[in-house]
Amino acid sequence: MRTIGAYEAKTHLPRLLDEVAKGERITITKHGMPVAVLVPPGSAGTSDADAIMARILELRRGNRLNGLSIRELIDEGRR
Repeated sequence: MRTIGAYEAKTHLPRLLDEVAKGERITITKHGMPVAVLVPPGSAGTSDADAIMARILELRRGNRLNGLSIRELIDEGRR
């Protein structure tokens, strides 16, 4: 992954977009701090979302209500 400053990114955006279309990932910084990442379409989010959903389902399998209903839990939280 390449890092580039915001001013240079603004100045050379068409070239950067061509590089991203070829598969390059580019981090844009402002005053040395990362503020954005340019990634090719399809590579952002899908695998992350799948991994997150798998983790949520895994956590859900391990937690039981021990006979309590959702209504009882809500009422308990209001006390």
